[in-house]
Amino acid sequence: MGHHKQLLLTTDFYHLTKLLSGNAFSYLAGAIFIFCALLSIMCIKKPELNKALAVLLIIMSAVPLLSLFSASMWIESLGGFPVIGSGQGVIKYFALLSIGILLTSNKLANKSQQWLAILPVVIVLLWIGGMKFTALEAKGIEDLVQSSPLMSWMYLLWDVQTTSNIIGVYDIMALLLLIAAIYKPKLLWPALLMSGAVFVVTQTFLITWSGALSAETLLSTGGHFLIKDLWFIANLIMFYQLNRQGLTNKASN
Repeated sequence: MGHHKQLLLTTDFYHLTKLLSGNAFSYLAGAIFIFCALLSIMCIKKPELNKALAVLLIIMSAVPLLSLFSASMWIESLGGFPVIGSGQGVIKYFALLSIGILLTSNKLANKSQQWLAILPVVIVLLWIGGMKFTALEAKGIEDLVQSSPLMSWMYLLWDVQTTSNIIGVYDIMALLLLIAAIYKPKLLWPALLMSGAVFVVTQTFLITWSGALSAETLLSTGGHFLIKDLWFIANLIMFYQLNRQGLTNKASN
């Protein structure tokens, strides 16, 4: 657990750090995630297990999300942006919460479901995109950008802060396009491609950035932070399905 500040801050919030000594909480969290993965696979063949999966996802996400009430998750000097690594990592659990609720939200209107699907994506793009305009975040992503064949060229044209600002503008534009796609389905594919590219490129850092891997645990703390972006790709897939379903319902009426 010492390698994962987010876990330590979460157990501190619940006053469990002293009770769960050593790596006990890490092992428990790992076991729950493995069980969730197996249950997700089982749901493909047995849709009746979706409700059980939904409950598990909601609990899994609610536990870390509640720790956002801790001041240690925020940077007060930057007006309340989430702390890089820990706070930003916890915010990503909104993706799992959204998926869990969507699995049990058949009675919600289609547009409400679409909002629910993209809300976590909007939140993370707004907060992390907003952070790109700060010197702290610009410096924080420098190693990642430099390691990437897809992005390192930006430093040949602009300095560290300007590059970070451009990425921030891209993130904000992507989230605005996603919101617009709810009301203008013709914008669906541009919105999906633009926002999806954010999370796909993030996954390439697992290969290009040496800090993503750990000899002891395969993925480092940074690697864990990066791989969580796969959850948002699941949100976007659900958004696509709901958006198409909305068009089908509209046409049938």
